[in-house]
Amino acid sequence: MLCHTALHRAADTARHWAERGCPVVIHVDKRVGKWSVEKLQSDLSDLPNIRFSERFACEWGTWGIVAATQSASEVMLAEFPSVRHVYLASGSCLPLRPVKELIAYLDERPRTDFIESVTTEEVGWTIGGLNMERFTLRFPFSWRTQRWLFDRYVKLQRAVRFQRAIPNGIVPHLGSQWWCLTRQTLSTILQGPDRATYDRYFRRVWIPDESYFQTLVRQVSANVESRSLTLSKFDFQGKPHIFYDDHLQLLRRSDCFVARKIWPHANKLYSTFLSDDAEGQAGGEPNPGKIDRLFSKAVERRVKGRPGLYMQSRFPNEHWENGRSAAAYSVFQGFSDVFEGFEGWLGKVTGTRVHGHLFAPDRVEFAGGEAVFNGALSDSAAIRDYNPKSFLANLIWATRGERQCFQFGPADNQDLNWFMALDSNAQISVISGAWAIPLFKSNRNFADIRRDAARLQKIEIDHLAILRHASCKARIRVWNLAEFIENPMEPLQTIVDEISPRSLRRLTEAPRLTDLSGFGQFLQNLRNQGMQPVLMGDFPATGDPRPTDSRRGRPYLVK
Repeated sequence: MLCHTALHRAADTARHWAERGCPVVIHVDKRVGKWSVEKLQSDLSDLPNIRFSERFACEWGTWGIVAATQSASEVMLAEFPSVRHVYLASGSCLPLRPVKELIAYLDERPRTDFIESVTTEEVGWTIGGLNMERFTLRFPFSWRTQRWLFDRYVKLQRAVRFQRAIPNGIVPHLGSQWWCLTRQTLSTILQGPDRATYDRYFRRVWIPDESYFQTLVRQVSANVESRSLTLSKFDFQGKPHIFYDDHLQLLRRSDCFVARKIWPHANKLYSTFLSDDAEGQAGGEPNPGKIDRLFSKAVERRVKGRPGLYMQSRFPNEHWENGRSAAAYSVFQGFSDVFEGFEGWLGKVTGTRVHGHLFAPDRVEFAGGEAVFNGALSDSAAIRDYNPKSFLANLIWATRGERQCFQFGPADNQDLNWFMALDSNAQISVISGAWAIPLFKSNRNFADIRRDAARLQKIEIDHLAILRHASCKARIRVWNLAEFIENPMEPLQTIVDEISPRSLRRLTEAPRLTDLSGFGQFLQNLRNQGMQPVLMGDFPATGDPRPTDSRRGRPYLVK
């Protein structure tokens, strides 16, 4: 047993093994205080089959862990000649099945070595970008405590193309450090004539505890099962999963003999598995694959989170989100300018919540003129603009189950253009050039109107360029003002069908089109003043652009 912390739990586990006929050799990290070690030795002094080995400093990724394992193994082989298999465990390991079942299991396989051992080309769990390089470069510095020196020394060796020679032509293998080896295999490794050569080489390998025994066992063993009898799971960062009391049934389901890493305060787990109550439970072949699906879901939840949920504790990196928003929503650009009372009409037809301009410069125009909306969202423009992305994501998250629709335009805050264009939940409908209608109806100096028209047109051109980008994931529809007004019912029907796909009903009424008499001449006046409106389409300079016959019948054949 390699012990580092929580020595009281290590004592409980060691007593459990020893009282059931398994000798135990304990190595305690040299960095642990003398008082703690003496107390551990005192607590276990009544057990004649427990020994303590020479202590080494066991820093992660360094040779000390291998040296500690060698030392404890040598004591085991020397002090207990009847031992046939040696099982390596940590102080945070916990036996999940009765000890006699493990003994019987190994009795049926007297010459089998259980150790995960795969070549670097086949392993897929190494984290940190060093696979074969961990064997061909030198690593005299600690990755955890001397990171700057570690990185610079690796970079230097790569620059000069330094490569270490692998002794005696051995093929490096990797695997979990928690193994169960036969006495013959372990003694051959520890007493072999080339041990000094191998020790000298692996002393400068990175994370040697995952490669020393895994490599050398291939040289001396004739029967290797490349798997560990210990259940150990790791997250996407390569850190071990910690098991708590609520993992009790999960651990039982694995049928593994030992599990790590157990939380020291998991009293329920320790009281359950370190008792004789588990004797009557049937166990099969160790199969951690039974619970792999649950761990995969846990890793996915941890990495991606829930769709559209942004948490202060786990704020995702850009483009790492599991969905930019939590549900589908619709963005309408220009519709409230073309139609009178568009928000009320759309809410009535689709049964959705329809807001005004949520990103207007002066205030957030929530539906119904609300000052505070779901999720305690304020209508303050200053608060919203502090983080517009979070504002929209919070709004969609807080209203899950009810589709949100809102108006947008070139006069609004444009910080979310890319966010919405890359959001697969967004439905964006644009009537380009509709921003000119409020300018047409405003009673202002024409010089000011022309200046605002040029500014708004530039903003909308930039926005349309984003919407036409190949990477966009939103559902995007763009009409210019002239073609939309020529036949507004067809686009409206398409939009309504997409928002409420189950209704499948034809529109019987449409919102009232705003009066555009003289709008064509207004555009011509802009041209005459030197501003070229290009987003409205082919708008006639005279006359009403709306169709004279609002009933557009379908073609039919008369026989």
